Amino acid sequence: MAREARKKQVPAVRRAEVRLPELTPFADGGLETEGDYDGLEFRDCDLTGQEGRGSRFMDCGLYGVVLDETRLGRARVLDCVLDRVRGVGTDLAEASLRDVEIVDARLGGTQLHGSVLERVVVRGGKIDYLNLRKSRLKDVVFEGCVLVEPDFMDAKLERVEFRDCVLQGVDFSGAAMRDVDLRTVARLEIARGVDRLRGAVISPVQLMDLAGVFAAELGVRVEG
Repeated sequence: MAREARKKQVPAVRRAEVRLPELTPFADGGLETEGDYDGLEFRDCDLTGQEGRGSRFMDCGLYGVVLDETRLGRARVLDCVLDRVRGVGTDLAEASLRDVEIVDARLGGTQLHGSVLERVVVRGGKIDYLNLRKSRLKDVVFEGCVLVEPDFMDAKLERVEFRDCVLQGVDFSGAAMRDVDLRTVARLEIARGVDRLRGAVISPVQLMDLAGVFAAELGVRVEG
């Protein structure tokens, strides 16, 4: 019995635990392509439209930073905190985020397709139209946040937890899941890809809420 109970448990996500050193204020006016930013504090900076492709951010804190149309494709973000960042059209395609905390973000149309996220926590805030197509997520937690029409098409999710958050119009088409915990999602609205939930765990209440979606996927007519 104990062995069966262990089999039914969802493996715990290894959460990011970022401990920043004493930071040096970022004094430069802008970013550089393939720049190297180590131990810096970006506070209330406006990085709108700036070019930082291929840059490395390590042990950095970004607080209240504006990221409208900021180009950070293939950037490496390591052991960093992003607190109250905001922006529309931020480009982080093919970026690598490891041991990162994103807190109370307000983002729209963020491009993270082809990216790799490992030990990342997204806590609070609202992100509209998050593009995570063909990305790889491992040990990632979405906690207390609102995700409007996030796109996980063809993504790989391993040990990912959605805790007390809203998933509105989510697209799981072609996604591959392993140990994905959806049980405490406050609102689970799947637009596409309900057939890709193999490897995920939902609650009995969610099963009832999704019954119509499952029936439609199977081509089953439900009539009174």
